[in-house]
This record gives sequence, C-alpha cells and structure tokens, in this order.
Amino acid sequence: MNKNIKVTIVEDHDMTRMGLSFALGNSGLIDVIGTSSDGMEGVEQALNLKPDLVIMDIGVPTIDGIEATRKIKNSIPEIKVLMNTSRDDEDDILDSFAAGADGYITKGATSEQTIAAIKAVSEGVGWLDPAIARVVLSNIRKSNQQEAKRGEIDYQKGKNLYGLTEREMEVLALLVEGLNNPQIAKKLVITIATTKTHVHNILQKLYVKTRSKAVATAMKDGLV
Repeated sequence: MNKNIKVTIVEDHDMTRMGLSFALGNSGLIDVIGTSSDGMEGVEQALNLKPDLVIMDIGVPTIDGIEATRKIKNSIPEIKVLMNTSRDDEDDILDSFAAGADGYITKGATSEQTIAAIKAVSEGVGWLDPAIARVVLSNIRKSNQQEAKRGEIDYQKGKNLYGLTEREMEVLALLVEGLNNPQIAKKLVITIATTKTHVHNILQKLYVKTRSKAVATAMKDGLV
C-alpha cells in the first residue's frame, strides 16, 4: 500500500489556507502535517517536519515564497516545492524555478488539478499550469520576435542553441505544456521508454537535472 504524501502549506490568507488544507486532507492521498502564514515560519516548519512537498504562496510576509523556496532547497533539496499563487508574472515564474521550485499552479485550479499537481511533483515530474505556460510563452515569443526584427538576435538560430533535435524540441514543447511521459508518448505516438530517453537527453543538453528546470530554461531562452 502506497503511503500518503506528507505536505505543508505556506499561505497567508486564512480562508485559502484552511480551505486548501481541508480539501487535501479529505483526498485520502495527502496528509497535511503543517501550515504556516509567513515565509520564514514556512521554512522553519519544512526543515523541522521534513514533508515530501511544500505548497508555497509567493506573496507571503517576512520573506516571500521565492526566497523561502530557495532556503528550503538549499537545506534539503529532496523536499519538493509547488508554487500555488494567483501571480502570473513572467519574472515571478522564472524566479520561482530558478530558486528550485518543482512546479507552479494557480489558485484558480480545482482541487482535483491541485491534487494531480501534487502527485506529479512528488513523483519528480515538473508541473506548470497550462494557463501560466501560455502567458509566459506568449510574452517570450513576442519579445524574441521583436528583437529578431531589430536584428538583435537570430531567432531561428536560438532554437538550436543547445543542439536539440527536432523530436527533442517537440518533447520539450510538451513538457512546457505540463504533459507527463505517458501523455507525451501518446501525443507523439512513441513508446514511454523512448519518451524517457528523449527527456533524459533534453536534460543533459540543457545542463539541468529536473524537468522543471528544463521548462524554465525553455521559457527563458525562447526555445519553444
């Protein structure tokens, strides 16, 4: 029998924190072992309780969720961090992943979507809310295309900066959309084993260790 996922929640809005705690606790899959209302308290709680995953809001007092994530990851890298915020600012998203976040979901997500994100992140699969991905990719593409028109960058050349193959580019694009390995395999009509090989190669070529870092690099450098 699989053990439940141990989670702590860092959220400064009381009703949101209580509602999320209640929904996750009733899922039968997740044990909420602690909650906090500010960033530093959330860090201390995570280091003391050592949960499998921390659900982290960005706009919390004392230190923000991005800095709190960085402190947790620097101390215990094995703890997963899922950002749960209403912010869709491109800088916040990229800074979150740079700090070590393993996933990013908006507060508009349903309980089912949040639980799915928690399960995916706890299993080592990066999660990026599709709505967030669309916002960031749209902004990055627009920025890159404007720079290309001004002659500041070679937009098409930038796509091959890391030496990714055409198939790897397709897989990377689906990673950015938040698809897991079985979903990518089905979408591209390839085996799961082949998908895993492509993901492994992508991580190596992008010089990153996790899928979420690959997503952050893809968005930052306009690879997809």
